[in-house]
Amino acid sequence: MAILPKRDFWRAAWSGFSLKCPKCSKGDIFGKFLKVNDNCPACGEALHHHRADDAPPYFTIFIVGHITIPLMIAMELLYRPSLWVHSLIWLPLTLALCYWLLPRIKGALIGIQWAVHMHGFDPNHDEAKEFGGHSSP
Repeated sequence: MAILPKRDFWRAAWSGFSLKCPKCSKGDIFGKFLKVNDNCPACGEALHHHRADDAPPYFTIFIVGHITIPLMIAMELLYRPSLWVHSLIWLPLTLALCYWLLPRIKGALIGIQWAVHMHGFDPNHDEAKEFGGHSSP
């Protein structure tokens, strides 16, 4: 088993959060809203190995909830607006935050997986061999 090269964890996570390839930080990580490109269009790095699964929605809900709920409670305690005012403010804000954060969190998680050689991003792992090829170090 070969020793794998160390990859910059924070740069890879930030590149993913910026919706860019964790290796080159240039190519787009997504082809569509949440559809990850099989390979980076700029450097060719294999990205299809990722296993983000349910983590991005979970973290998105966690973060958005921690932003909106305290603000909602503060607004209720300070101004006591009617329910329709709450709905007019918090529903669009919650949806906008989720729509903006979800692909960024998924990209960051893919970047982290790439940086620490998780799943098929490790050329020695069974998943890399199973998918026919591996990511370059």
